[in-house]
Amino acid sequence: MSQPVLSLKNVTIAQGGRTILTNVNLEVNQGEFIYIIGKTGTGKSSFMKALYADLPLAEGEGKIMDFDLATLKEDDIPFLRRKIGFVFQDFQLLPDRNVKDNLHFVLKATGWTDEAEIQNKIDEVLEKVSVKEYADKMPHQLSGGEQQRVAIACALLNNPEIILADEPTGNLDPQTSTEVLEVLKKINAAGKTVIMATHDYALLMKFPSKTLKCEDTQIFEVVQKAV
Repeated sequence: MSQPVLSLKNVTIAQGGRTILTNVNLEVNQGEFIYIIGKTGTGKSSFMKALYADLPLAEGEGKIMDFDLATLKEDDIPFLRRKIGFVFQDFQLLPDRNVKDNLHFVLKATGWTDEAEIQNKIDEVLEKVSVKEYADKMPHQLSGGEQQRVAIACALLNNPEIILADEPTGNLDPQTSTEVLEVLKKINAAGKTVIMATHDYALLMKFPSKTLKCEDTQIFEVVQKAV
């Protein structure tokens, strides 16, 4: 197996003076697909936030790719975030721009300047998630599943090593959720690491993979029984 892209040792994650997760020990290798499950309020989102330096580690050692989460400086956070692709529950698309311009905006904001390269990259990611035909449509003209595919395309723009997906199917019906999961699995099959927080247990049964559960300030691996 390749080297770890994420390593946490004796980590405590706290927010507002309250311990959310403690004694977290975890290693994630490149190309793994990992679910994070647990009831609301058990720390799934806090765990994800710690990975992209939105929440500092209260204790312990943490490395994500080449970044040390315990000593990370404010100035380095944008560089870390460029190596991570984010997919959220609410799509986070700009409502006043079409699909192509949403992607264009992200690339410009992350330092791309060459227009030909920008257009090539936009075409490439839209092709990957099978929404190229929607390039000129506005977000409100798309279904929830189509919007989430565009959001995944946005996450792929800077060729991240890790995709963090926080409840990406939370607003979608079961059929659409399955389609979105198939897109994430395809990206994972191409070698990307995917860490996905979810409460959709039907998806876990349909697409079994390594699963970590947040409960009582702990995070631990659970074995999913196939149905």
